[in-house]
Amino acid sequence: MADYDSLGLTLGRHPLELLRDTLSKLRFSSSAVLQEQPDRRLVRAAGIVTVRQRPGTAKGVVFVTLEDEFGQINLLLRPALVERQRKELLTSRLMGAYGRWQSANGVQHVIVERLVNLTHLLGQLQTRSRNFH
Repeated sequence: MADYDSLGLTLGRHPLELLRDTLSKLRFSSSAVLQEQPDRRLVRAAGIVTVRQRPGTAKGVVFVTLEDEFGQINLLLRPALVERQRKELLTSRLMGAYGRWQSANGVQHVIVERLVNLTHLLGQLQTRSRNFH
């Protein structure tokens, strides 16, 4: 994992591959499983936070990108949730999200209803994200 610590990527096993059993026991789906879900299904997703964005044109909506061993998971957080769960949004390096899967016209994301900070599962692994660029 030293390469992931220093570079943010690895040629070896992805950190979430090592945590998949634990995440599955907590009922968090991988990005591969999410891709197969029907529109509007309630889902749980988890991944390493790679991007947090709050575009000025999005009326307070925050977009978060998570990464797991299979790909990316896009999250959409409405302003009320952002205010209510600011700590989880800003401090989680490994984030869990509960919400509704939305899949239409090739665009897929989770409309988040609740966030959980799962960073403790990473142990000493350091991760980096691009925040509000």
